[in-house]
Amino acid sequence: MSIDELQLLVDDLAGRLRRSVAIDDPSIRLLASSRHFGDEDSLRVASILNRAVHEEVSRPLLALGIGTWIKPGSARPDVPGSEKRLCVPVRCKSLLLGFLWLIDSEENPLTESDVEMAEDTASRAGIVLYERLLRHERSNARRESILRNLVSSTPEVRTQAVEDVVTDQLFAPRPMLYQVIAAQRDTAHSVEASDDIAVQVAMQEALDTLPTGAGLMVADKSRAWILLAFENIPTPQQLKRVTERADYRFRQLSGRDSRFVLGVGDTVNELGAVYRAYRSATAAVRAALLVPSLGDVARWGHLGPYDVLLRLSRDEIIGATQVSPVKALEAADKQQVLTTTLGAFFDNACDIRRTADLLRIHRATLYQRLKRIEQITGCSFDNGDDRLSLHLGLKMKSIAEAHDSSIG
Repeated sequence: MSIDELQLLVDDLAGRLRRSVAIDDPSIRLLASSRHFGDEDSLRVASILNRAVHEEVSRPLLALGIGTWIKPGSARPDVPGSEKRLCVPVRCKSLLLGFLWLIDSEENPLTESDVEMAEDTASRAGIVLYERLLRHERSNARRESILRNLVSSTPEVRTQAVEDVVTDQLFAPRPMLYQVIAAQRDTAHSVEASDDIAVQVAMQEALDTLPTGAGLMVADKSRAWILLAFENIPTPQQLKRVTERADYRFRQLSGRDSRFVLGVGDTVNELGAVYRAYRSATAAVRAALLVPSLGDVARWGHLGPYDVLLRLSRDEIIGATQVSPVKALEAADKQQVLTTTLGAFFDNACDIRRTADLLRIHRATLYQRLKRIEQITGCSFDNGDDRLSLHLGLKMKSIAEAHDSSIG
């Protein structure tokens, strides 16, 4: 089916109802609209002229939860001069593919029969859009395969993928810089399949914030990543716009407490090095999942000690914790008082006053605890290497515990 069939459905419903009809995509960007019957308001006219509504309008509409609706409902845009609307979700196989809108004014209210006809049209529109989605996915299959090969662990596969990128003209032939942004939702707290769809839609729409041809996406259930191509080094503002859009759309579509994190990798100057950008981006995602204090957007190269520690595998990290002096401290400190004190001491740059204030204890008590830590671990705070061993031991301990509780 072609998109023209969507227009035919809209025109048919409009003719039967003698009302203007519009269908938007899930981001409230116009896909098809009918002619007017004198019922249009300023918002409908602006939508047709701009092919979308401003974010000041779409944000509160989406905040109503229309992305999770399975039945028609009323929505009133917070725009002067706009009328109440009937919003009919356009779905197929449980996928949200758009919204069908009818203006429902007090002067000309919709009847039950009108709503039923709108539901029927939305159902048929869902089939049209679903088939278009399938065609789009088939056309993307080769590109996605090439991208997966581009980050393969096998050098020969990567070399062939670079040739395929050039042959298929996936990016401009001139020299480019490449950046990978990876995303993952925390599956430890949510197993909803719809959240996986939210990840994919969020990343695709984040990609759409850039000029056409600037990037490609790979999605795999709860994970996705995009490869971006720039002529110049991407600015922090450009990358922030992409990550903020992805985060915003995921939270709109998920409607749950599922945690969604993003990782920004290194910038590389050739296709053959994209696998390095990919690995650093996925490592940044791993850091964000394992260490919540880093925030929901982590950038490789800005993770402090985790830039180094997360180069180790899970088994290597757990193995290192077994020989760390912190292991002895953990065994002797059943209430975790000394371990908490040590963490606060390092987090405050070994400043006695700030640490004591944070823990709400007397400085003499802090000195006693630090002395006890030295006795248990055999380390001295006057020795730089001993301090480093204790600090790294704490960091590896937190990562190992996060592995066990989250994704281990």
